[in-house]
Amino acid sequence: MLVEEDVLCYHCGQPCEEPSINEDDKSFCCYGCKVVYEIINANQLCQYYSFEDHPGLKVEPWEEEAYQYLDENNIRKKLIEFDTEHFARVRFTIPAIHCVSCIWLLENLQKADPGILRTEVNFSGKSACIDFNPEKIKLSKLAGMLASLGYAPRVNTQSEVEKKLPANTSLMIRLAVAGFCFGNVMLFAFPEYLGLDRGEVALRHLFSWLSIGLSLPVLIFSARDYFHSAWKSFAQRQINIDVPIAVGLLALFGRSVWDIVIGYGPGYLDSFTGLVFFLLIGRWFQSKTYEALAFDRDYKSYFPLAVQKLAGNTWKPVVIHELIKGDFIKIRNLEIVPADSLLIDTQAFLDYSFVTGESKPQLVKEGDKVFAGGRLLGQPVTLQVEKETAQSHLTSLWNHDAFRKAEESKYKKIIDRAARRFTWIVLAIAFITALYWVFVSPTEMWLVLTSVLMVACPCALALAAPFTYGSMLRAFGRHHLYLKNADVIERLASIDAIVFDKTGTVTHGQSPEVIFSGVLSSAERGVVKLLTSYSTHPLSSIITKSLHEKTGLEVTNFREMPGQGIEGSADGYFYRIGAANFVGQRTETNENTSRVFVGINGQVRGFFAINTNLRANIKKMVERLGPQCVALLSGDGDGDKARMRTVFSQDVELRFNQSPHDKMEFIRVLQHKGKKVLMVGDGLNDAGALRQSDVGIAVTDDTGIFTPACDGILRGDQMESLDKFLKLAMTSTIILKTAFIISFLYNSIALTVAVSGHLTPLVAAVLMPVSSISVVSFSTMAVNYVTRKISSDK
Repeated sequence: MLVEEDVLCYHCGQPCEEPSINEDDKSFCCYGCKVVYEIINANQLCQYYSFEDHPGLKVEPWEEEAYQYLDENNIRKKLIEFDTEHFARVRFTIPAIHCVSCIWLLENLQKADPGILRTEVNFSGKSACIDFNPEKIKLSKLAGMLASLGYAPRVNTQSEVEKKLPANTSLMIRLAVAGFCFGNVMLFAFPEYLGLDRGEVALRHLFSWLSIGLSLPVLIFSARDYFHSAWKSFAQRQINIDVPIAVGLLALFGRSVWDIVIGYGPGYLDSFTGLVFFLLIGRWFQSKTYEALAFDRDYKSYFPLAVQKLAGNTWKPVVIHELIKGDFIKIRNLEIVPADSLLIDTQAFLDYSFVTGESKPQLVKEGDKVFAGGRLLGQPVTLQVEKETAQSHLTSLWNHDAFRKAEESKYKKIIDRAARRFTWIVLAIAFITALYWVFVSPTEMWLVLTSVLMVACPCALALAAPFTYGSMLRAFGRHHLYLKNADVIERLASIDAIVFDKTGTVTHGQSPEVIFSGVLSSAERGVVKLLTSYSTHPLSSIITKSLHEKTGLEVTNFREMPGQGIEGSADGYFYRIGAANFVGQRTETNENTSRVFVGINGQVRGFFAINTNLRANIKKMVERLGPQCVALLSGDGDGDKARMRTVFSQDVELRFNQSPHDKMEFIRVLQHKGKKVLMVGDGLNDAGALRQSDVGIAVTDDTGIFTPACDGILRGDQMESLDKFLKLAMTSTIILKTAFIISFLYNSIALTVAVSGHLTPLVAAVLMPVSSISVVSFSTMAVNYVTRKISSDK
């Protein structure tokens, strides 16, 4: 007798109706699935089907006009996060994302259409951020393409974001089901525990079958994530830490049902349901602690950047996260736009390379939208804030792939290798233990096997690094050093050579002495004040504050050359302000001051002698750094050399008249000698050096200068604590190693006890979250303790 088997769709796995639709010897349940396969095959993306059998979703029919409304200007503006002539960014919610094959297909969309530039999937948030060229593909076509692949986007055009349920709502429901079932199974098991009424065989059998009924929801619903994760790992030919847990749960449940069915005994369903209950409590604890870390990082660690805001009739610096819709702000040359705004002035040129990766400036005209993340090139402009500053958006710019250091985290690699090997080791120990207990006490074998599989989970090992470094990130943030990510702490701990910039880093412009030597008329002084106000360089800011003359003239053709100076035209005269060679001064006397020369129409008219102040306690900090401090690199002349020598010892190299390229090359030479280099600069002329260094820290004082090339942003008044930050970074590695040792000792002791048969699965399930709690608590308390101790050290 022949049994007809259902023909399954190659794409989605649904049964195919007769006659089925065929293509390339493959069957499909509908034309939608066939079309998706043809698209994937035509673009050589069939690796999509290798991640698992039938990874696709059944494609619901949709009309081509279904997304036409997305091209309407008003609706498009609400959806697009960034929009220029050749580059746009949209973030779609895609509920159909369900597995690794979805991520792979969506992140390879650029192969299907040249108009798509890049896709980044947020699996937990069920969303995709898509960069595309609006000249080559319309937003409606992009949404339609996603729908044709089975990933129809959910479009929300409301101005207010819908409130979402907490991410762990599903986990809480599964925890509640497991807790309810565990309590009732325990209730049915009480007579067995107390040895009561053994004559009531029928009642015992009834309670046993009721226990099976209550255990099924725990197996199918509450514990499903463990089985799903284990199955996925097998499908990808890998082993993850959920495999031992899934094997242990199946073994315990299967043995219990077998015992009840053949009448051998009541089984261990109380242990099984309790095991799942306590495992889910551990998972809930991990999710809550990760949420706490994420909240602190997203909402409290604001960049210490400031912009000029109009308050009444005056401009004053405000921290960017205090901006609200409707505020007027002034952005100067090379400052970053902190929030989506409208241009009030006639025109502006913006560098959007932080967002798009393209360095070609974009022309923006009056009334046009200026997107957050753009950096102004040229003379200052006034903007009106349209949307409040998005901390997460600035963080995403900072973490752009183009600005990441090549070096990978050492501890991350160790943990990844350990987790893979640990799982195989645990399975091997469990197998050997089972063989031993089969001969010693077959009735105890299943419990011992499950205990071994449960207690050896390396969760504590996996948590040690993120919580140690995460706690240290928060500690740094509280003391106004804002790091890009946790990997920076690891690199900071290995630093053995520190290079400083001078102006704006070692020195600052509070109450400086400014003396002009030369001849400038009152009108010319007014133009100089206006020109220097366009620049964010520390010396330009000092000159602006020192001059009181005003002018009604307009500056045109403004340019700023990093490390050289600024130039511009006013009333038919061409002004240059900056270094001696930039202005045209042939010789310069050696004075203990910084000098900024002024030239008009090619004639040197004099110079500003600026005696800037050293930052508070900078000399003591340099002394504490000792031999780690190797050089001072300055773009200024050597007039300040004698004073710098009073700060830095004879072993420290002092170099002046250094171009941005010179600074970068100096650091490269140090690295070739095997040094791990920390560069500390103002972020303006030091972008290349900051990126070249192993760790680059930009120092900021009430400015909006921001470069993704840096790894950290330090508030200027905290420069005196730089040595303490380095000491904290080194201490964090000691704390992390100690946490590793605690986790290893826990697993070693717990495994020994479990193998010997003195640990029940229920106790093992309790010990799992306890081990995680102990490691997290140790890391957090240790970081807080050393932070207080080092911060209070004189």
